[in-house]
Amino acid sequence: MQSIIAIPARLESSRLPGKILADIGGKPMIQRVLENCRKAKKADEIFVCTDSESLANQVKNWGFKCLLTSPKCESGSERIASVIDRLIGKSMLKETLIINVQGDQPFIDPNIIDMMIKEFKKRTPTPQVLTPVYKMKADKIHNPNVVKTLLSAAGQAIYFSRSAIPHVRGVEQKEWHKFSNYWGHVGIYGYRADILSKWKNLPFSPLENIEKLEQLRLIEAGIEIGTFPVENESLSVDTEEQLSQARQIANAQNQ
Repeated sequence: MQSIIAIPARLESSRLPGKILADIGGKPMIQRVLENCRKAKKADEIFVCTDSESLANQVKNWGFKCLLTSPKCESGSERIASVIDRLIGKSMLKETLIINVQGDQPFIDPNIIDMMIKEFKKRTPTPQVLTPVYKMKADKIHNPNVVKTLLSAAGQAIYFSRSAIPHVRGVEQKEWHKFSNYWGHVGIYGYRADILSKWKNLPFSPLENIEKLEQLRLIEAGIEIGTFPVENESLSVDTEEQLSQARQIANAQNQ
């Protein structure tokens, strides 16, 4: 199974415009993402998928491959799916794994990417979609900027939400963590390429539109999302507060 890392990137983020080029410890955020992805030992190729020619030129200057996409793509998965033929070349769709790594995860752990590839190759049948999850700390459960995942007994993702799920009836919110495990979503997805290639044909998802979480389109369409547990979360930068946190982490690493 060929494994390709694809990083969707657009400059005009709705919540934090230009964030992927924000300076974090002396480097643009997306350059940090790319350099961490390059440390993954099991990935065959890395691409950035963007609608910005200026960003594409920067990516190439850093020594990475880039594909230009339409500016009309509404999500990262749609952006990758729109150039899937150029991504995989002559490879068979069912024999190709595409790992969607967000361009706003400057400290993505390459070991998690390798774990994803290993999980895909060892599971039978091969998963349609796979994503890592981690046990959340109590202080993150009610933060809407941190995505939660509700799991079935078999480890399938039942739902993703910005709200805390499950709701613990009759208990103060600060005590909810005592009654249930809350799982956070690391924010990367592994797609079997034949599943991702169908993205444009999936029906409109009201849940995706409400929560602004693209993976809900898959769930509403009946596509299974498997999970595997990891120890640590990976910071996604969506707000000024998270950007400040990322800079603090980078400064600490540089000392």
